[in-house]
Amino acid sequence: MDIGIPKEKRPSEYRVGLSPAGVRMLANRGHICYVEHDAGLSVGFSDQEYEQAGARLVYSHHEAFARAALVLKFARPLDDELALLQRGAAVAGFLHLPSADQSKIDSLLEKEITTIAYEQIQTDGGARPVLRPLSEIGGRVAAQIAAHLLQNDAGGKGILLGGMPGVPPAEVVILGAGTAGASATRAFLGAGAQLTVLDTSTDALARIHDRFPSVVTLLSNRANILRTCSFADVVVAAAAAPGQAAPILITRETLKAMKPRALVIDLSIDQGGCLETSRPTSHDKPTFVEEGIIHYCVPNISSVVARTASHVFFNAAIPYIIELAEMGIDAAIQQNPALGRAVNTHQGRLVNLARLDAGKAV
Repeated sequence: MDIGIPKEKRPSEYRVGLSPAGVRMLANRGHICYVEHDAGLSVGFSDQEYEQAGARLVYSHHEAFARAALVLKFARPLDDELALLQRGAAVAGFLHLPSADQSKIDSLLEKEITTIAYEQIQTDGGARPVLRPLSEIGGRVAAQIAAHLLQNDAGGKGILLGGMPGVPPAEVVILGAGTAGASATRAFLGAGAQLTVLDTSTDALARIHDRFPSVVTLLSNRANILRTCSFADVVVAAAAAPGQAAPILITRETLKAMKPRALVIDLSIDQGGCLETSRPTSHDKPTFVEEGIIHYCVPNISSVVARTASHVFFNAAIPYIIELAEMGIDAAIQQNPALGRAVNTHQGRLVNLARLDAGKAV
């Protein structure tokens, strides 16, 4: 199979669609990998490493797309990248199409592109093996981000996450006890913060309680969200289901009840966000203030630890990538239910995107 690995073009996107180790595994099986010049430079993967692994270097963005029956991206393709895809080709990546503009969906359908969303690869047991390590990174990095943004020089209130003798630690509220929420819980606890975790699942709360006995757990409902957010120094929103738009958990009314200059980190922004006031930001300008509350809404949060993110992604995704290349796109998604659940568009029709509203952006 002809496989394209373009350089990512989104602002502050440093990750890469496949490492040299993955290229070697595909090349050894007879597949041709067209890697764009400097595609892995930000991660520390040189063109020479890709060539030694068996890649064919290409020197234009267009060629990395135009030669490929399967394009391996990390982030969702931009509008001009969609135009470069061959009709009937396939693209795999963290696509998050429920939060995409309808024009992108229309373009994918018109060109009969098969889209495979890594975040929706799901085993029969319900696990999401490719999404999970990236969610864990997001949760861990959230604590680092909060520690910085609470500082005065970053616009915060000058709060040390772990407090000091005679001075209480920061109050942190985490909405969502899934992979990202649990990872954030561990990271914030390690920094010494006081934690409250909310979720709609009592089973998820039980897992948090068993792993972290000092953490307060509450059932997620409007009253509890309003009450806990009102005393929080930091709120981490980590509630989303892949393939669906994130639920709005924090309304403008809730923001008005929060402490001035409190911080909200929306880890679900790539799925549309959990705040009524959320809008995507970038690593170059990661925050904005609404209703006196600092918002951090960067979709590609793990991009700033791009080498770690690219390696853990490779570990999780390479079995599925090899299966797509070896079996062919249609056979792989038909025979492997985990891949089938990740298909969003195929042969000109929507698949596994029931929450996407036709005719408008979500």
